[in-house]
Amino acid sequence: MIWILETLRTIPGRFLPFLVWIGELRKGAILKADIIAGITVALVLVPQSMAYAQLAGLPAYYGLYASFLPPIVASIFGSSRQLATGPVAVVSLLTAASLEPLAALGSEGFLAYAVVLAILVGLFQIALGLLRLGVVVDLLSHPVVVGFTNAGALIIATSQLGKLFGVSGERGTHHYETVANTVVAIVADTHWPTFWMAVLAFTIMLSLKKYLPKVPNVLVAVAITTLLAWATDFELSGGRVVGSIPVGLPAFAIPQFDMDVLGQLMTSAVIIALIGFMEAIAISKAMAARTRQRLDTNQELVGQGLSNIVSGFFSGYPVSGSFSRSAVNINAGAKTGFSAMVTGAVVGITLLFLTPLLYHLPSATLGAVIILAVVNLIKIEPVVHAWKAEPQDGVVLVITFLLTIYLAPHLEWGIVTGVILSLLLFVIRTMRPRVAELSRYADGTLRDIKVHPAATSDKIAVIRFDGSLYFGNAGYFEDKVLEVLAAKPDLKFIIVDGEGINQLDSTGEEVLHHLAERLEKNGTHLLVARMKKQFMDTIRATKLLEVMGKDHFFGRIQNALDYAWDSLGSEYDRTTCPLRRQ
Repeated sequence: MIWILETLRTIPGRFLPFLVWIGELRKGAILKADIIAGITVALVLVPQSMAYAQLAGLPAYYGLYASFLPPIVASIFGSSRQLATGPVAVVSLLTAASLEPLAALGSEGFLAYAVVLAILVGLFQIALGLLRLGVVVDLLSHPVVVGFTNAGALIIATSQLGKLFGVSGERGTHHYETVANTVVAIVADTHWPTFWMAVLAFTIMLSLKKYLPKVPNVLVAVAITTLLAWATDFELSGGRVVGSIPVGLPAFAIPQFDMDVLGQLMTSAVIIALIGFMEAIAISKAMAARTRQRLDTNQELVGQGLSNIVSGFFSGYPVSGSFSRSAVNINAGAKTGFSAMVTGAVVGITLLFLTPLLYHLPSATLGAVIILAVVNLIKIEPVVHAWKAEPQDGVVLVITFLLTIYLAPHLEWGIVTGVILSLLLFVIRTMRPRVAELSRYADGTLRDIKVHPAATSDKIAVIRFDGSLYFGNAGYFEDKVLEVLAAKPDLKFIIVDGEGINQLDSTGEEVLHHLAERLEKNGTHLLVARMKKQFMDTIRATKLLEVMGKDHFFGRIQNALDYAWDSLGSEYDRTTCPLRRQ
């Protein structure tokens, strides 16, 4: 009864995390801090979201729509208090890449598929969260993510060249072809007013970031270049501007689309859901470590999933947690998820009253905003680190990077290939784990004789198997044991150090069973020491414990050695045994 009451007491906090922190807003200091942080994030989010929407191939105001309700929903149902949800660069790029094969940029079909994609991403994330399958995200290994992120950042940056120089290059089958065509257009037809507008935007943002870091550099750059564009009739001279933005909040709408595209969108939705959540959970964990707050990965999946569904039903596109805006949020003093609600409210006010002011915002400024936002995603140090830690991981990272660059805009295949390579290399490594014959070292420990050469016994061998014993390596384990037996014709006991065996499946158990029987027939006994619970649970369930004999299993290697020496009796002088502790 007590357990039931305790479970019921925790339900509101588990499924409605905001109930845990909403009471804290009674403290005036916390409420004030959240309001200030929320407004600060909004000042960054408004221009940034418009830039990211254009990166996704959508009208700029779709970014505002995706920044209105999604941050609020994510803060209510997610477990992170400071995560800033909304449009992000990588997800925007993946959105454009997913939709380009299905419809022309800016067409009604393209817009409809964008909102459908958001809903599909949300449904997949919610399913993972409710089924407690947040561990699926771990399939995206660090090398794959680093390789893809570096490639994505380069693709995003180069995709903005046309905006900076006021040209349009012919779209090629691959992204690098489009970039080459854009460079040709830049050389021939650069629109110099656009170029200088971009230079001004870069100068403002970089200068403020260096000398006045507390000033919202993006907002200042947007304000100054928009006023300049209005004052100089920038649009009339051929400069591209955001143009008219519908006034008012987005209405609830069920998107109309061709059912045949669902299958094509599903793969993209899964990849966006995983990549987007990977970004969100990484920053959430970093902030949780800093604030010492509890973070529930599966609950965060639910929060992110619901925010994507809401985004889709209110004319937005896929969203995720933002590294840069989350950093702004926590550094501005955000204490609870209420700061995200304030951010959403400020975006709503912008949609209701301030959109006419954004008409003359130059596209060149938005291109500059995107480039400065993604340049920090290009990191060389993790590449070098991966090579040092495990060369195979370095290979996976480089292949993921090169394939993503080469196959763009079909970015998903770079990620899929990287994941497959990571899993394949993992399986190969587990199929051939380290197998070491041990002997007594000078300090009294048992060590690998290949690393620390030492004499061995001709009657007793100690073998350590550094891996789970399963169908993929059971035959390899048997071969290694038989190699030791073949090298020592007088061998009477083989002691397996089972400390590294974390799992024993049915194939591993079967091989162990027949190996023990085979050795017994040849007069050699198989002993196992330092077994883990998982190992013992399996051999008890299959009755192998009784078949081999309970006296063949030991908690310590020393106990197994004592058993072997006692069994050999006078035919072997234990005082001279190389395995004896001196």
